Amino acid sequence: MFKQLNVAARMLLVLSLLTGVLYPLLVTVLAQLCFHSQANGSLIVEGEVLRGSQLVGQFFDDSKFFWGRLSATTPPYNASASSGSNLGPTNPELSRILKERIDRLRALPGGDAPIPVDLVTASASGLDPDISPAAARFQIARVAAARGLPPERVHALVEQHVEGRCLGFLGEPRVNVLELNRALVR
Repeated sequence: MFKQLNVAARMLLVLSLLTGVLYPLLVTVLAQLCFHSQANGSLIVEGEVLRGSQLVGQFFDDSKFFWGRLSATTPPYNASASSGSNLGPTNPELSRILKERIDRLRALPGGDAPIPVDLVTASASGLDPDISPAAARFQIARVAAARGLPPERVHALVEQHVEGRCLGFLGEPRVNVLELNRALVR
């Protein structure tokens, strides 16, 4: 019996060292060497000012900026409270919230166009940094009017920021809202 306990204790020690120290160390070193930006949060830094991350959405509510996907966290885009609303499709509260959001978008310049679903629904994480190209295009009239810019110029900026599918077939085309808004300011 002591022989089996001795073997078990040694295996525990060896596996703890392998999986708890060596493997995480190896993965960390490889990530820093091969994917330095991503391993450090894909941070966007201008000069010495941290503007955000390409991976976590930010809250924009000014009409002069493109709005990201809605966040169910409180406050919006709170990374420490990542979650969805947990309102199911048959919940009357969800229907009421969606109607309010749709009415708000209909009242804006360009609001007569079909409203993309990602402008009225929140994501599961509440932290999405991207919107669909359709959601960005829907907002062109509002942003152009608020900034006093020709819609064609804002449209060209949106098209420059449409990212295709990963590897040409994974996911959907998307627009990073923070990057688009940074370009808009420039």
